[in-house]
Amino acid sequence: MTRTFNKSIKRIVVKLGSSQIVDDKFRPRTERLNSLAKQIAHLHKKGVEVILVSSGAIALGMGELSENRRPTDLGALQARAAIGQAVLMRNYIESFKKVRMKCAQVLLSWDDFGKDTRTLNVRHTLDAILHKGVVPVINENDTTSTEEIKFGDNDKLSALVARLLHANLLVILSDVDGLLDIDKKIYPEVGEITSEILGAVSGTSNEQQARGGMRTKIDAVEIVREAHIPTIIAGGKVSNVLEKIVAGEPVGTYFKV
Repeated sequence: MTRTFNKSIKRIVVKLGSSQIVDDKFRPRTERLNSLAKQIAHLHKKGVEVILVSSGAIALGMGELSENRRPTDLGALQARAAIGQAVLMRNYIESFKKVRMKCAQVLLSWDDFGKDTRTLNVRHTLDAILHKGVVPVINENDTTSTEEIKFGDNDKLSALVARLLHANLLVILSDVDGLLDIDKKIYPEVGEITSEILGAVSGTSNEQQARGGMRTKIDAVEIVREAHIPTIIAGGKVSNVLEKIVAGEPVGTYFKV
């Protein structure tokens, strides 16, 4: 069965959690990033703009320091973010270079969504980057943020970016294949966030890499739903996942609007 979207897909925001960026040894998932870049290049040729909202800086910083336990101190977390952000962008740059594309680092904070003038500046900057055929790679500014990574592993950030840029679709790639019911079966489509849905979600079980779990993903779904933007939560390990999603293949859970 092929999915149909309420609008033609010309601009999508893709959120990647830390588990999509690093493996269990806190090393970059190079092959997955290379595949992602290749898919984005194919979509770009079809006239689809892709904005990445990428976690992974803290986890990569831990890997650079040969650590396997996430710090709890704010300063220590910000230090890992500073170290890892450089590694994160280096990997993205190398992956996009293989498909003859370029990417741009954009670090945002809560304040960027709080004032009309500042928010408008963010939108104009991102539109200008996209106009040049460059892929924005957005992350929370963990190095200086005193909110201590409050976007829920960037789930909420991806929703705010999708709403700001009038995206046609939000895609959240996770280490699970979609929203699971109490019997661990995937909901193929969700039309309304019911008490049953809320009862099925929980926090993450992988607290060394991620923050938020399915609960913050549902929060993101509700943010973009208000702007009539659908969401798909899918497994990042699915082969050619972005191309399949845009083609309407039944991958993951589709939150309709």
